[in-house]
Amino acid sequence: MRGPEARLALEDGTVYEGTGFGAEGVRTGEVVFTTSMAGYQEILTDPSYCGQIITMTYPLIGNYGVVADDLESDRVRARGFVVRELSRVPSNFRSEGDLDSWLAERDVVAIEGVDTRALTRRIRSEGAMRAALGPASLGRDELVDRARAAPKMAGQDLVQEVTRETPLAWTEGFAAFGDPMGLEPESGERYRITAVDYGVKWNILRHLVHAGFDVTVVPATMPAEEILAASPDGVFLSNGPGDPAAVTYGIETVKGLLGKVPMFGICLGHQIMALAMGAKTFKLPFGHRGGNQPVMDKTTGKVEITSQNHGFAVDAAFFDDPAVELTHVNLNDETVEGLGHRDLPAFSVQYHPEASPGPHDASYLFQRFRELIREA
Repeated sequence: MRGPEARLALEDGTVYEGTGFGAEGVRTGEVVFTTSMAGYQEILTDPSYCGQIITMTYPLIGNYGVVADDLESDRVRARGFVVRELSRVPSNFRSEGDLDSWLAERDVVAIEGVDTRALTRRIRSEGAMRAALGPASLGRDELVDRARAAPKMAGQDLVQEVTRETPLAWTEGFAAFGDPMGLEPESGERYRITAVDYGVKWNILRHLVHAGFDVTVVPATMPAEEILAASPDGVFLSNGPGDPAAVTYGIETVKGLLGKVPMFGICLGHQIMALAMGAKTFKLPFGHRGGNQPVMDKTTGKVEITSQNHGFAVDAAFFDDPAVELTHVNLNDETVEGLGHRDLPAFSVQYHPEASPGPHDASYLFQRFRELIREA
């Protein structure tokens, strides 16, 4: 049974017609696209998508249903969902329900029947835009006005919406999942690390446990003095949403940690580390989102197929500083994908080594963090 007529309106006045599913209502946010062919549940619950309306470029979504084990946080973080065709009859031995009902239960507004190829081309040519998603009864002009009234992504601190409020000891590894990565768990000395939660994905925490770390997750607002008071062996800076330059408290915290404890950052954590070292960041036209981004590790010459989800990047002019090293580069557009410091025990990458489209291409980074701590 088809749902009610719905529309997706962009701030430039473009309106796409479709059919609503999931919850009813109006949602606004930055409309972006991801080229991932699967993993829609992980994408929807990834805190890095907070503030965004997600467009799936793969045409059929929902065909393998939904599974509780596939969540990346405790709720859907995306503002809305756009697909070409919704599969209403899932078929998979793991499936515990259908996507439509799952979104409705979580108050997520979605639309199907949209020409997602045309939408993706517009985002690629004009850049990611503010958008409004809602019922056709509101009218095209009203939805366009709502899109234009939505806040721009640049300057938004969305970390406050997704970070946890109190510290948490995270102990879950891959044991309950049958070790899907096919990697042996680290059997050597375990190190105590503090993971700063800018919107951390659960699978990153599982990888850290698997790599031999005892993990304590702390709020993004925790100051450096309080983190250091616990005497961790290392500090991990997580992924997260929004404009990294707006997370001023996070930048100040990292400034207070640099040189005092080994550090590893992923995605937003990478950007915040770079900003704390003196770099600048800028907004990409339409970002990198998907599981097919080629990245070269300049320290080895090897190319990794990576999963990415970010709309901002570190300005390459930063590497004029002889103290910092460009360690990874995106082979599609030559943007910065990783950095290291020549004098301080700190490194970071822009992509997601835990998402593993390779599938093991980037798993060495967790071991690199262990080595950094061991050497320190």
